[in-house]
Amino acid sequence: MRFRFATLFILICSFPAALWAQNATVRGLVFDKGTGEPVLYTNVILKGKALGAQTNEDGLYNIANVPPGSYIIFCTQLGYDSVEIPITVKPNEILNQKIFLEKSAIELQNVNISAIREEKKSETSVSMTRITAKDIARIPSVGGEADLAQYLQVLPGVVFTGDQGGELYIRGGSPIQNKVLLDGMTIYNPFHSIGLFSVFETDIIRNVKVFTGGFSAEYGDRLSAVLDVTTRDGNKKQFSGKVAVNPFLSKVVLEGPIKKINDAGSSVSYMFTGKTSYLDQSSKLFYSYIDTGGLPYSFTDLYGKISLNGSNGSKLSFFGFNFDDHVDYQFVSEYDWKSFGFGTNFVIVPGGSKVLIGGTISYSDYEISLQEGDGLPRTSGINGFDLNIDFTYFVPNGDIKYGFDIGGFRTELQFYNSLGLKIEQNNNTTELSGFIVYKHIFNEKFILEPSLRLQYYASLPAFSPEPRISLKYNLTENVRLKAAAGLYSQNFISTKSDQDVVNLFTGFLTAPDGQLYDINGEPVNNNLQRASQAVIGVEADLLDNLELTVEPYFKNFGQLININRSKLLPTDPNFEIEQGQAYGLDFLVKYDYRNFYLWVAYSLGYVTRDNGEQEYPPHFDRRHNLNIVASYTWGKDRSWEVDARFNFGSGFPFTLTQGFYEQINFLDGINTNYTTQNGDLGIVYDDSLNTGRLPYYHRVDIAIKKKIQIAENSMLELNASVINVYNRENIFYFDRVNYERVNQLPILPSIGASLTF
Repeated sequence: MRFRFATLFILICSFPAALWAQNATVRGLVFDKGTGEPVLYTNVILKGKALGAQTNEDGLYNIANVPPGSYIIFCTQLGYDSVEIPITVKPNEILNQKIFLEKSAIELQNVNISAIREEKKSETSVSMTRITAKDIARIPSVGGEADLAQYLQVLPGVVFTGDQGGELYIRGGSPIQNKVLLDGMTIYNPFHSIGLFSVFETDIIRNVKVFTGGFSAEYGDRLSAVLDVTTRDGNKKQFSGKVAVNPFLSKVVLEGPIKKINDAGSSVSYMFTGKTSYLDQSSKLFYSYIDTGGLPYSFTDLYGKISLNGSNGSKLSFFGFNFDDHVDYQFVSEYDWKSFGFGTNFVIVPGGSKVLIGGTISYSDYEISLQEGDGLPRTSGINGFDLNIDFTYFVPNGDIKYGFDIGGFRTELQFYNSLGLKIEQNNNTTELSGFIVYKHIFNEKFILEPSLRLQYYASLPAFSPEPRISLKYNLTENVRLKAAAGLYSQNFISTKSDQDVVNLFTGFLTAPDGQLYDINGEPVNNNLQRASQAVIGVEADLLDNLELTVEPYFKNFGQLININRSKLLPTDPNFEIEQGQAYGLDFLVKYDYRNFYLWVAYSLGYVTRDNGEQEYPPHFDRRHNLNIVASYTWGKDRSWEVDARFNFGSGFPFTLTQGFYEQINFLDGINTNYTTQNGDLGIVYDDSLNTGRLPYYHRVDIAIKKKIQIAENSMLELNASVINVYNRENIFYFDRVNYERVNQLPILPSIGASLTF
């Protein structure tokens, strides 16, 4: 029955294509004439006709169902001069027309407003935020170097648990439930141990899409959210780059053409980025008031890319990365992770076909280890390959996108619980999936986007059909209603429990093979993690430059698998099943006009977990979260900029302490001599999990920048920033054993400089 439904769904989606066989297609690329870089999300219309399209992440536009005749292509974008190009199309012709936009000295704000509104009317965009490098730069940054990790913290629905070892939790989902992609390749750990930095280099980011929920069937094998990062190509015109230095890190970006872009639009270019942190050394000099031993964090990130662009829009890229992270709490613990990978992605634009073909082939390897004073090493790793191919077919008033994914992985885990019992698992798994997404726009008012994903997990084995849908209704020119819902599944699980407040070690493993039992003691049908989501929302353009978005949401985590932290005997099960819910309201106001930018995001959230014995809030259940970001530019050519951020959040829950005792393990059974054995300090926790609440959190960050033009293509930027301006003592966690409060980072002033050439 499921396969019949899938076949019928595909036939219905494909039927409209037969109705427009005689009409033509106009497509092509939109370039920045100065750099050769594609211009994203630009509206391209046929003047005087109700026909048009918007460029995608590769700068490609496709106008389908064009009647034969003569037209004027009209293209405008903020910061560029408008372009008009006469064309003539014949029946069934596929006309490729490239557009080169030239930078304008005058910015037309109304053009930008119009482009944004056209995009909103043609895309569902439920629970999706699109981020550019310019957006990231508006966040007051440590050392003046903007980072995606700092920007994500201000998004509605996102909770950040701390500057040191903190992680991002999106609408009640744990980090393992978030899919992170870099140029189509899965990244298993995108954030460094000091939570101010990610592995992504801001200066090479082309586009970031963050789905906090309700994402379509294009994305699979995750329950909660998606972070999709796309990097730009290297400079196609000339050698260029950037070097930067500050007390936290230094970095370099180098790029240039191997074959310069020609009038036809073809080129070959390269890009290399590297950054390294020396905070463990520099903090002894600059921030000795925190700890005379310094802040024990260091990392190095390397990324390289070669891009080949064809004249018809086809593209082939090769990329590779190496990321590592090291934390050394002297005499306490030593933590390391490293990740490397390589791959290729491609876009094929067949000359005689109306279909676009894209895909990614990649391999990655991730390893993590933790050494503590107990002498019991914790290690984990995941490595494997991904292959995904997708096809996009443009139909009147919409498009159909379908494809398949193949993945093969190996996971390794060696872990010890608090009683010293070893938990070990080494698994090989294969995942196969196919998806179809159909978008149709009815009378420029109603957008319907049903999708279906068929996911097969070979190692379990388990088959998961996952229907999803999103829609939008343009109530008026300035008010839009939207909604999304769907089913989701996931194979990967983590050793990190939702009860852990601070735990740097996150082991990766696949769902166990043995029989598991639900919270009622009944055997489960399969060992997949499952969730369902529902989102509704409203968008409103209150003024020309003032936007409002409100989204209530609900996530039901029907089956979650965790490490059994209550394991007492070697015969006890290694895993247990929980259930959970997350629901709340996300509120966003955005104002962007000329020199001033304002972002206000507020989230009201509730998160619960149920382990069969009790229902409790996990440690990231933050009830209230408010972020205000403001940016102002002034002076000649807007060379001065000041940025500020205020964050306010209610306290996280924690489990209260009842007392202490001498903990003696009886692993030797009756041969254990408890009269001579030295036990460890055991903690008696409250019977109810996470009934306590930490104090409220609040912090202000500010930064100021000055740009100095030192040559035609060279810019020097000087910056100064202060993190935690009024030195608020925000608690990170409480050390129960030593009865000490551990705070997050205090006031951190810094200065830096960067040279772009």
